[in-house]
Amino acid sequence: MTDYSLGDVARILKVSPGRLRYWQRTELIEAIASNPEDEGYGFRDLVVLRAIVSLLDRGIPLQRIRRNLEAVRDRLPDLDDPVAALRVWDETSPRLVVRNEGRLEEPGGQLLLEFEAADGPRVDAEAALVEFGPAASRGRGRRSVDAGTSVDEALVWFERGCELDVDPGNWSSAIEAYEKALELEPDYADAYCNLGAVRYNQGQHSEARRAFEACLAREADHVEANFNLANVLEEEGDDEGALAHYRRALTADPHYPDLHINLALLYEKLGRARPAIDHWRRLLQLDPQGSWAEVARARLEKAPHRSLSGPE
Repeated sequence: MTDYSLGDVARILKVSPGRLRYWQRTELIEAIASNPEDEGYGFRDLVVLRAIVSLLDRGIPLQRIRRNLEAVRDRLPDLDDPVAALRVWDETSPRLVVRNEGRLEEPGGQLLLEFEAADGPRVDAEAALVEFGPAASRGRGRRSVDAGTSVDEALVWFERGCELDVDPGNWSSAIEAYEKALELEPDYADAYCNLGAVRYNQGQHSEARRAFEACLAREADHVEANFNLANVLEEEGDDEGALAHYRRALTADPHYPDLHINLALLYEKLGRARPAIDHWRRLLQLDPQGSWAEVARARLEKAPHRSLSGPE
């Protein structure tokens, strides 16, 4: 059973929907929405994501979290919840460790010995150990940030942009971070999309459009880039172009409530009642308590009393 839409989770955790989708697409969280018939996030998904956000709030960089999770998943494939097992060593250290079968371990497998020092703080008997061993690089095809590659550096700058762009006062710095990511990795589709979103929020619509188009040139089915470019095209009066991009986004993610809102409104503007009603109905299935739910109900009450389901 799923209880939360992506918008719900974003509001609860104060994380942008685009960032959540990026985490899911890059398999930071493996189990979320894995059922193709799933239409949202369950309570367990929310708990897992809250744990990730909590680590980020403690100042742990996303790439360190990702590397440690990869190490745990590679070494302990039967561990039910690697995110819940991962924790900060103590209040004064950003070091990550794993609780496994009652033992405290490095994510790479080194056993740690816990004891209380005379003045109270916890100390480990292997203080000289590196964060984790080479197990982190096994089997997942991703490179460690420690490898110093341009791709990994680009990921760091991208995440920096994600941290900054939630605050309008930091938009200029966010743009710099995304542009730095693109200097290092020119084909970084997500960075183009986020750069476009910040440009758009700053009123730089031409620059935003170019960024969204650059994203789609590299990843044609990118949900947010198609959605955002459709918004820009609709504002420019290109309704058919907007419709094409909304539809492409919907094909990639049919469970995105905002897509159904925008499609319903656009179909109404185009005088195409049947698909508009279909999308209002779908919105209510996905987000019955959302801010647009009452609008959808009002539209459906005015609709002709006949079956309108199915493609136009």
